[in-house]
Amino acid sequence: MFRLLKMIKPYWKECTLAPLFKMLEAFFELFVPLVVSDIIDYGIKENDKSYIVSRALIMVALAAVGLLCSVTAQYFSARAAVGFSTKVRYRLFHHIQGFSYTETDRIGTSTMVTRLTSDLNQVQTGVNLTLRLLLRSPFIVFGAMIMAFSVDPESAVTFAVMIPVLSVIVFGIMLISIPLFKKVQTRLDRVLGATRENLTGVRVLRAFGLEKNETERFDRMNLDHTKMQRVVGRFSALMNPLTYMIVNFSVIALLYVGAIRVDEGAISQGQLVALYNYMTQILVELIKMASLIISITKAVACGNRIQAVLDRPVEDESASTASGATVADGSVKFDGVSFRYMGAGEESLSDISFTVKDGETFGIIGGTGSGKSSVVNLIPRFYDSTAGSIQVGGRKIGEFSLEELRKAIGIVPQKAVLFRGTVRSNLLFGNGEASDAELWESLELAQAAEFVREKEGGLDAPVEQNGRNFSGGQRQRLTIARALVRKPKILILDDSSSALDYVTDSKLRSALRGLSYHPTIFLVSQRTASLSSADQILVLEDGRSVGLGTHEVLLQTCESYAEIHRSQFGKEESDA
Repeated sequence: MFRLLKMIKPYWKECTLAPLFKMLEAFFELFVPLVVSDIIDYGIKENDKSYIVSRALIMVALAAVGLLCSVTAQYFSARAAVGFSTKVRYRLFHHIQGFSYTETDRIGTSTMVTRLTSDLNQVQTGVNLTLRLLLRSPFIVFGAMIMAFSVDPESAVTFAVMIPVLSVIVFGIMLISIPLFKKVQTRLDRVLGATRENLTGVRVLRAFGLEKNETERFDRMNLDHTKMQRVVGRFSALMNPLTYMIVNFSVIALLYVGAIRVDEGAISQGQLVALYNYMTQILVELIKMASLIISITKAVACGNRIQAVLDRPVEDESASTASGATVADGSVKFDGVSFRYMGAGEESLSDISFTVKDGETFGIIGGTGSGKSSVVNLIPRFYDSTAGSIQVGGRKIGEFSLEELRKAIGIVPQKAVLFRGTVRSNLLFGNGEASDAELWESLELAQAAEFVREKEGGLDAPVEQNGRNFSGGQRQRLTIARALVRKPKILILDDSSSALDYVTDSKLRSALRGLSYHPTIFLVSQRTASLSSADQILVLEDGRSVGLGTHEVLLQTCESYAEIHRSQFGKEESDA
């Protein structure tokens, strides 16, 4: 948390002025009981109405100046808190954008969303309250005690006993609450994660009638979070009654001692009222301080969680061993490559070797979970292999900067993802400087031009979040067009035609074969028909290579490939 506070340095003026004006407000507030004492001892006792009015006007002036100081302090503290949280949010988002796939998998989407929203809001509130109250409340407490001793030292002994006892209670509850608040936030992460999963997969849940099961699971997680919140709430709830009890006992003791002192003529009635007012001020400020400490405790816990994300390593952009290395061509070579996901019990890929020449089409096929996506994700270094070497354009991929490597690769992920905006804005992800003619060319190649023309606005047709206003096949074709706009040296299509019918799929493959710039194409598919024209096909089974060759060769030599083909076309057609 304290490392985060370095980002508040640009707002040092606001951080200085906010407490300063709050202390000025407190300073004027400390004089109010003395004015009240004078009104009672001189104005009311002597029935001097002009004196009462003059002192009342002084009180109004003190209140007006205090209000002005308070509003000014609020302005500066809000400016500092909002500016600080904005800088932290920007840095956190920028940091998350640099996470590798491994780090993103490890942290989890729900956790990162929580850090960017509720955790940061809690930190912002904590900073705002700290600037306004952290110095003001102690100043009032000790200032009121000093003023009480100036009125009557013997009666003010009550203050000296009360303040340490209250401090022990307040800080004791704070020390107990800090670790509990961390547990509360962890359970909140789980609830948010479950919510995100259900909202994302709502159609699947309804299709399988699992709404009741998911509701029960959510209720269990929410109940767990509620129980922990109650535990923390019980400790926090002790703060007010304990402080009220101690202060009220102190008030009784003050009135008892003060009454004796008044009876003895040592102090006046107005001075006793002033002592009582100072006691009330201390009570109010200690209640504020208790609430402030709870807010600071939450803010520190949330700040530490944000800092934990910032401490996570990002992808090393400077990992290249050859400065200025560029991708010469689209050739790719895997040499004994193995890969294991972080925390996995066994390897997802084992000893994969193949060579793809520049401009060739390379197919990858296999059952679900066989490692097809893992192979293509290693090429742009979304993940790093745990053994073996990978070369692109005759160089090991570690010799390229991530920017240079990925600039040469066009990727169509397994899940078609479109962003809120327009068709144009989504296509420009591939190449921000592409002209309209180039955008339409890529749409034609991806077999998407027809339905885009039918949309009102054409290239400027709106796209909802995740492309919800397009069908599955249309989303896939738009993501393919987005990759083609880049005109990459290597084009990776990760099962990106699964939602297309055979005719559209065939037209797409023909268009890809006719590309003028002849990229190396990696085609991941479950359909043997989609891979039949590939120069080479890699057959995977449980992360291992069980076949490598052309469609015709694999039908004769690879039983796994032949079985997949027969399951799709039938035995007679397959034999033919």
